[in-house]
Amino acid sequence: MKEQPPPEAITDPQQVRLLAHPLRRRIAEIMRRGPVSSTSLARELGQSTGSTSYHLRQLAKYGFVEEAPELARGRERWWRAVPGDRRLPPYSRQSPEMREAVEELTRLEFANELDMLDRFQRARDGLGPWADALLFSFSTVTLTPDQVRPFFEEYIALLYRYKRADDDPPPDARTLHTRFLAFPEP
Repeated sequence: MKEQPPPEAITDPQQVRLLAHPLRRRIAEIMRRGPVSSTSLARELGQSTGSTSYHLRQLAKYGFVEEAPELARGRERWWRAVPGDRRLPPYSRQSPEMREAVEELTRLEFANELDMLDRFQRARDGLGPWADALLFSFSTVTLTPDQVRPFFEEYIALLYRYKRADDDPPPDARTLHTRFLAFPEP
């Protein structure tokens, strides 16, 4: 079990826009698998090393990635994702600029999720036992506004209960994309 870090509020609309950038979103997806160099990213993304290096430095500026100097070879710099429990402030505490950035991030996040789901479904026949790993549930709960936050915190705690504390997962382990979306009926 991995220890749950304290929640960290993202309050700067620039940070949210940084995360919404399509190439940076793809970089973050790749970095979930482990450290990268701008060269390895450029090769995987079909970009120039100058472009990937720039985007890595922007992500580092806001603390989303950090250098991994122990992996450096010569002049090549390596980077790793900085884990954290990053959260957006509630709507009622967002400025109009922040709301606009969050809405864009949310739209892009779910479009990306649908794209990944589509890729999974198209590759399913070749996935062996992982073809059965699509977990899906429809449900509703009736809560008061004061119960919504504790409900969410229990979900986050559940995720951390299953996160691995080591960097050496078993050979048959795979990353499962988990998303939480809850909203009241309009």
